[in-house]
Amino acid sequence: LSMILLVQGLKGGENVYTQHQPLLKYDPTCAGTIFGLRLPPLENHPYFLSVPIDRDIDIELAARLAQMSVAEFKTLNPQMNKPLILAAATPQILLPYDNANLFVQNLATHRGAMASWTAWVAPKTIRASDAAKQWQWTETALREINRIPPKMLIKAGSTLLVPRQAQSPERVAEHIINNALISLAPEPPALRRLVARVQPKDTLSSLAHRYQVQTEQIIQWNKMSHQKSLKAGQMLLVYVPHSFKLPKTTAQPSSSSGQSRPQRLRVAVSSRKPKASATKATQVASSGQLKHHSQGGSKFGAASHR
Repeated sequence: LSMILLVQGLKGGENVYTQHQPLLKYDPTCAGTIFGLRLPPLENHPYFLSVPIDRDIDIELAARLAQMSVAEFKTLNPQMNKPLILAAATPQILLPYDNANLFVQNLATHRGAMASWTAWVAPKTIRASDAAKQWQWTETALREINRIPPKMLIKAGSTLLVPRQAQSPERVAEHIINNALISLAPEPPALRRLVARVQPKDTLSSLAHRYQVQTEQIIQWNKMSHQKSLKAGQMLLVYVPHSFKLPKTTAQPSSSSGQSRPQRLRVAVSSRKPKASATKATQVASSGQLKHHSQGGSKFGAASHR
């Protein structure tokens, strides 16, 4: 048998033969008729569709509504590296044609919460354990979901992913997403509390130098104003590391002999620790798809860096 090679014409859908005149008009089922094959019909539509979303939705729920596995869903939408899809940041998701239709149909009949997560902006510098307690959550879960390393403080203005509560809005506000940043700072070392008596001629600067702290810290610890002068005998709180050596004795004039004799600076030691926001390590200003950095930043919901 000789095989005639068909080449489709550029005009009119006619067949052009290299050496013969056309015997048949072009027919999509021609190959099946000649060779005994049954070809499945091809629908005239794209293979993938972008489906709009107007509410925050969990990735697990979105995959279930589209009747896909979470792994398949993330393969088509790799930018979604958090368990929550934020409508303000990702208004569309990519799905295969058939799954897109299933998603739209199942979404219309879905009853119940769409998202179990929301975004929260830390109002002050805070420890991860304290943030977790505020949301009735475990510290381990909060660190894992927000990728917070151990021994790091969450700085004021950081945006964290936390469990959604009843009063949470259906979608996170766009301005929160656009400015989302997780900023971190190292936790300060364990500190001990000292109560020091002010000596004559002492100033805030001299006290700060003596105890190797910042003047601003002494002001914060004692809730003082910058203009307030010190008085001899005044008691001030100072927080220093456990390894800090107490100041040496100081010479004071003696009224009876006219000679100076050593007198130890009166210091009371306590085991209480200062709040994280009062230490030097936390006095730093606060980037990223929930921006993340230690002296830097990472985008909220993405791995980009600012």
